[in-house]
Amino acid sequence: MAKYVGAIDQGTTSTRFMVFDHDGNEVARHQLEHEQIMPEAGWVEHDPHEIWEATQDVVQAAMGRAGIEADGLAAIGITNQRETTVVWDRRTGEPYYNAIVWQDTRTDKIAAALNRGDAGALICERAGLPPAPYFAGGKLQWILENVDGVRADADAGHAIFGTIDTWLIWWLTGGPDGGLHLTDVTNASRTMLMDLETLAWDDELLAIFDVPRAMLPEIRSSSEVYGHTTDDGPFSGAVAIAGDLGDQHAALVGQVCFEPGQLKNTYGTGNFLVLNTGTEIVRSTHGLLTTVAYQLGDAPAVYALEGSIAVTGSAIQWLRDQLGIIKAAGDSEALAASVDDNGGVSFVPAFSGLFAPYWRSDARGVIVGLSRYNTGAHVARAALEAICYQSRDVVDAMIADADLDLQILRVDGGVTANELCMQIQADVLGVPVSRPVVAETTALGSAYAAGLAVGFWSTTDELVANWNESRRWEPTSTRDDRDAGHAQWKKAVERTMGWVDLD
Repeated sequence: MAKYVGAIDQGTTSTRFMVFDHDGNEVARHQLEHEQIMPEAGWVEHDPHEIWEATQDVVQAAMGRAGIEADGLAAIGITNQRETTVVWDRRTGEPYYNAIVWQDTRTDKIAAALNRGDAGALICERAGLPPAPYFAGGKLQWILENVDGVRADADAGHAIFGTIDTWLIWWLTGGPDGGLHLTDVTNASRTMLMDLETLAWDDELLAIFDVPRAMLPEIRSSSEVYGHTTDDGPFSGAVAIAGDLGDQHAALVGQVCFEPGQLKNTYGTGNFLVLNTGTEIVRSTHGLLTTVAYQLGDAPAVYALEGSIAVTGSAIQWLRDQLGIIKAAGDSEALAASVDDNGGVSFVPAFSGLFAPYWRSDARGVIVGLSRYNTGAHVARAALEAICYQSRDVVDAMIADADLDLQILRVDGGVTANELCMQIQADVLGVPVSRPVVAETTALGSAYAAGLAVGFWSTTDELVANWNESRRWEPTSTRDDRDAGHAQWKKAVERTMGWVDLD
């Protein structure tokens, strides 16, 4: 009997493969970064071939490290950077263009035009999403309109679309030789093309973006056996592909937030707060997204409110790569801790505009409040505070939308290793912050979805029993401290708006 479940975790900056045992413990992993291609200001792309090659490499390395063969895996799950858009030729597997990444802002004028017309309201009501450059529908429209030959090949049935999960599943199951073209409800719900209620592609939404239905993958649940890997693929054998979740949905499952009212925050390139609202679709009136949380097999879909923040952990990378005030991302903690406060500095990293709860494509990043007194340490501390204040803005919106009484915030992702940042988060919110033993919950969640589909785990109760706390941060701030800090933050946010003319 197979002892393990695997997970391909394809993220914005890297790809990894992880192996888990029945208790949810990590057995092995391997991870590789890939290139961030930025051909113009605001444009962010990835090479789809590089991602596929990295996926093969990390699978083989982790399997070798664990000393297991294909028959040692009960199943594999896939989790992926959402909204990132690929269009390729089904006959050859050749992409027509680089993958357009979720952070890319080239479609800001498309989104602005939709928001000015009746189509914006229809998209919000039908798909649960405000028109924004973030989502895949506008990126797909841009490729169809701007890349030579794509429209003609799409009309002929040759050009097909997918988010990164779809791209990988297609290759893992044979590619041009019979590869499966499918996605799950969570990834489909991030396109602006799927009806939240029917969980199907919607003809009126397709018409808005002028997308041929034949380009689109089949929509399936998040936990079922979709197919098997091929013998000539990275697993060198047939392994069931049985889980598929967008990364933030996978993190919700990995944090075992299966009850309505449970909330998690993932700290990565951006921050993503997801609140389980059960089988009820809750329409936001405070700038949040309504999305599918997950669907386990034949069970009804579970929905969520989400607050997506574009730039959090990547702001620390910016301090390292563009400003050069730190040599490694981990240095930000020590530098920020060398001062007692931000010295009056606020940093709003609206590099891709402002996402939830503002949804302002015209915003751009600002550092304000500078004086001769300030140093790089104050900027570093302001960057950590920006991660936390952006999260508070979303939590405040969730409290308003869902009548949420927040008692604790479950956190995961790479930035949670920064203990100063997590203490600031507890102080900004005024509630405890809890990190699990397995902080990389995106991979774990996709493994859980796959394992449930094949009976490796029988119920979600088994998964809840696996969850254990690694560290908790208790708030030390007063209400007056929190309110004063947040008021300064809101003043800084106002100064980001209207910087780019979208007319």
